[in-house]
Amino acid sequence: MVAMADHDAPLVLVLGASGYVGGRLVPRLLEHGYRVRCLARSPGKLAGNPWAADVEIVRGDLLEAEGLAEAFTGVTAVCHLVHSMGKATVFADADRTIARNVAAAAEAAGVGRIVYLGGLGEVDASTSDHLRSRAEVGQILLASGVPATVLRAAVIIGSGSASFEMLRHLVDKLPVMVTPRWVRTRVQPIAIRDVLRYLVGVIDDPTGDDHVFDIAGPDVLTYEQMMQVYAEVAGLPRRLVLTVPLLTPSLSSHWVNLVTPVPFGLAKPLVLSLAVEVVARSDGEDITALVPGACLPYRDAVAVALQRVRDLDVETSWRDAEVGGRDPADPYPGDPEWSGGTLLSDVRVARTTAPPLAVFGAVTAVGGERGWPTWRLLWEIRGLLDRLVGGIGLRRGRRHPTVLRVGDALDFWRVEEVRAPDDSGYGVLRLRAEMRLPGRAWLEFRTTPGDAGGTVLTQRALFAPKGLFGRLYWLAMAPFHPLIFASMAQALARQAERDGTRRVTSSGGRTGPPAGLVEGDAAPSPEPPPSRRAG
Repeated sequence: MVAMADHDAPLVLVLGASGYVGGRLVPRLLEHGYRVRCLARSPGKLAGNPWAADVEIVRGDLLEAEGLAEAFTGVTAVCHLVHSMGKATVFADADRTIARNVAAAAEAAGVGRIVYLGGLGEVDASTSDHLRSRAEVGQILLASGVPATVLRAAVIIGSGSASFEMLRHLVDKLPVMVTPRWVRTRVQPIAIRDVLRYLVGVIDDPTGDDHVFDIAGPDVLTYEQMMQVYAEVAGLPRRLVLTVPLLTPSLSSHWVNLVTPVPFGLAKPLVLSLAVEVVARSDGEDITALVPGACLPYRDAVAVALQRVRDLDVETSWRDAEVGGRDPADPYPGDPEWSGGTLLSDVRVARTTAPPLAVFGAVTAVGGERGWPTWRLLWEIRGLLDRLVGGIGLRRGRRHPTVLRVGDALDFWRVEEVRAPDDSGYGVLRLRAEMRLPGRAWLEFRTTPGDAGGTVLTQRALFAPKGLFGRLYWLAMAPFHPLIFASMAQALARQAERDGTRRVTSSGGRTGPPAGLVEGDAAPSPEPPPSRRAG
């Protein structure tokens, strides 16, 4: 855990702390002695991070200009790492609104500098909507009355990044690839540790000037070359890559969606960006004058990222970003059934002699590589159907095979609440569905002590239907509920009994960890030095 900075230290406001880059930037700012404030639409999502107790977390929505003043007050610098790719139907409109609100709030609060991470590449007729939007945001911030530094990066290589995960799954799964012509486009990737080094380094800029820096690693490669280097580093045979002119970026995005965990809404702008050459300008501003040091070569960046994945030390992931936004009018599982509309439910109860912590361990270990405890084929079919309509399916997996925290992705669910059983035996895990549905859905597990010892596991499938189609969907799925939900609760109870060798002491401790844990529930392993944690 990083200690809190001195109360007189400069205060940095991080926008996008729940995202891939932001979640890694926060602890590095703390390591460099900055105080950190994070703005989040849902502060609870940040609570599971190991650095949460060392920062100030405030609630706010960047799409709403009103209410941002408090978050920007007293701030020395703002790190703007928010973009709506993969979330908003028209993400450019959302990004434009957010940029204007950030610029206005920063200027009103007298902020010293805005640091923005944008996309590498020149804007012309061939530029993708994604890169065009990133460039527009940079221009809005540069045109504000606050000194701004825009860092333009291409493909970011690091464990958990969307670009790296797309590359990894394509090469791991496909020894022969039929690809579009964009695999011959030149790209200049950069390691995540160098992105973070630059983000921290440009905050303390004494010039007071605006800057636009292209940040990139030393290697200029085609995407095909990137895949072949990955195969070499991963110990895989050389991949056979066949290019055809018929695969449009849109068709390629569907193909990426089916083969990799990256959902269509995120795959499409990534693929469109790869269709355009993204190489640092030779005549651009030189960032090394402000932040000296060489960047990691591509091969080394891949090796570090792969090691992080193998060591289960993926600090943040693209999965951490929300898929779609919550409508404030939507009902929450804890609300009364009439709140916000109808809340349909399927409730199953299982009783077991296993202690609450063992039951909770069995519950929090579901999904990912382990899969779901019953009717796995039906879960796979549901995941495939979701991917066919552009959803995320089951391949997103989970960040860690046994540890859960609020905000984690779990197949096509999002962890909304997780509390290990306390001394009285009460615990809860609530998952919110992120598959394509005509409404909102949750899956909730609660442990309570049994009357004669042991544990009662209560499992609730909850659905807030949207319109008539939502209700028809629930009725159509109802015949499958006894197969899936009833047997799942019983299977989890039996799993907890099989894990009975993991004894729980009378004080609530245990001699061995259960199958699944809440982050922080087990003794942490020593932190590796900062220089090793940015892969």
